[in-house]
Amino acid sequence: MNPMQEIRSVQVTRYVTPLREGGSLPAIAEADDGFLYALKFRGAGQGVKALVAEFIGGEVARELKLKVPELVYAHLDEAFGRTEGDEEIQDLLKASRGLNLALHYLSGAITFDPAVTKVEPMMASIIVWMDAFLTNMDRTARNTNMLMWHNELWLIDHGACLYFHHNWESWPVQMKSAFPLIKDHVLLQEASLLKEADEFCKSLLTQQKLHEIVNLLPMEWLQYEEAQGDPEAAREVYLQFLSWRLKNSFTFLKTALDARAAGI
Repeated sequence: MNPMQEIRSVQVTRYVTPLREGGSLPAIAEADDGFLYALKFRGAGQGVKALVAEFIGGEVARELKLKVPELVYAHLDEAFGRTEGDEEIQDLLKASRGLNLALHYLSGAITFDPAVTKVEPMMASIIVWMDAFLTNMDRTARNTNMLMWHNELWLIDHGACLYFHHNWESWPVQMKSAFPLIKDHVLLQEASLLKEADEFCKSLLTQQKLHEIVNLLPMEWLQYEEAQGDPEAAREVYLQFLSWRLKNSFTFLKTALDARAAGI
């Protein structure tokens, strides 16, 4: 079994430009390794929970052999952003001091257009399965959160995954959700191999892999008030949530199959 990819850490050195299309005010920023990143801020509206969702979603996608920009831990020190002229951005930077999350910036990538590019059935099925598994409501025709880069499909922006954590006490119920929102998935009609994708995904995304992914979450992101500030208690909730859905994937698989059949 292959070990998890190591998550690098970078120091953010320059705020380049905001990515206004993102609801959480992400930005293009440069780091001390000389690369540009799409930077997701802990001080944005949904806070560190959006970073947790982004991290888990991205690493699950990587385990399923899907293309995702490299995720890195991105540090902002106290001096960063003092010269920023935009007051809203300066407030965001001040609120985001410490550990944030960034994705390697895919320069020149274009937004995936389902009318232009067709995704082969197995890949489409794996993506639909993954988004149902993660309860990702945000890969619709209106907002695909996919890019074409060098003629390959890349997945971005998983911050809407695992939305149970915005209503923390609901996790035992949401864990068993059949996820009816999968009916709106942009790739559902191309996903003609969902049963095969279920077998494939479960062969790769083992309990051990879930444990490894969740254990990579930084402690400082997990000090939720709802978990009495105990990072390990919060970590255990994510692990139980994901483990149950993996073991009982028929719950959301049937929903996807039925939604696809109804749409044909």
